[in-house]
Amino acid sequence: MTSMRALRQDSANGPEDLHLVTDAPVPVPGPGEILLKVTAAGVNFADVMQARGTYEDGPKAPYIAGFEAAGEVVAVGEGVTAPAVGDHVVGTGGGAFAEYMVMPAAGADPVPSGWSDEQAIGLILNWVTALAALKLGRLAPGETVLVQAAAGGVGQAAVRLAKHYGATVIGTASPGKHDVVRSLGADRVLDYGADPGTADLVLESVGGAAFAASLAAAKRVTGRVVVYGVAGGEAAITNRDLNFRQQIHVIGLHLGVLIEHAPAIFAELMDELRALVAAGVCVPGKPTVYDLADGPKALAELEARATSGKLVLRP
Repeated sequence: MTSMRALRQDSANGPEDLHLVTDAPVPVPGPGEILLKVTAAGVNFADVMQARGTYEDGPKAPYIAGFEAAGEVVAVGEGVTAPAVGDHVVGTGGGAFAEYMVMPAAGADPVPSGWSDEQAIGLILNWVTALAALKLGRLAPGETVLVQAAAGGVGQAAVRLAKHYGATVIGTASPGKHDVVRSLGADRVLDYGADPGTADLVLESVGGAAFAASLAAAKRVTGRVVVYGVAGGEAAITNRDLNFRQQIHVIGLHLGVLIEHAPAIFAELMDELRALVAAGVCVPGKPTVYDLADGPKALAELEARATSGKLVLRP
């Protein structure tokens, strides 16, 4: 097979210019890479940002969209000893919204025993990001954590994990999603913009006007804010703010940068994640599944905050 179905982003005008093509070339794995027959591709807000040309260092149109997938290894590049052909893995790499994609072998993790490929989507991007945020944020038992956008993929994982590590959890979400967040164990669920009081640790991915609210919610001197997304737009904090107005700790997190520049920390996070899976803390996902051709609809609904939890495309 030399060509495949895929979703190609043809401009920076957003999901409406994401189109299904049937003649995309099947990629070839290079050294250290694997070729995956995609059975499930994860949809993330970063895909929306890339569709609008606002994702930092993202690909330039036209390109095959998506960067998170699970599936079966069907070929390996030079130097790859694991995973092997026939293994089912989940991981990241460009061009995930397609029947086939290549990804770095080093970043591909086995789909847990008893899990389907669709249930494993989010295992790396969502669960590891949430775990990294809590670890970099130095969460201690008994502390209070504010999780912004708690009904999203990372947010839901963060609520579960923070409760597991002994925190009191406050989550923010749209009114129709409060029950979902509460079912994950959150102690309080608030609308965006409501006063959460103070928190020891704030997980911030909303950006825009919510960024200032996240900073204001962190306890003075000891409070930490981990920033891992800018869904609502760019916002700023100045050295004057930190010196005179908000004496807090602001910590940046991007999983791709962490993997590249702190591989030992990433390896520790993956070891902990496997233990959390074995202990039943990290549970199989229950994604909303769309056909590949409905990818533009999935991105548009995610952008409009009309979704909850993980979204998956099925090639």
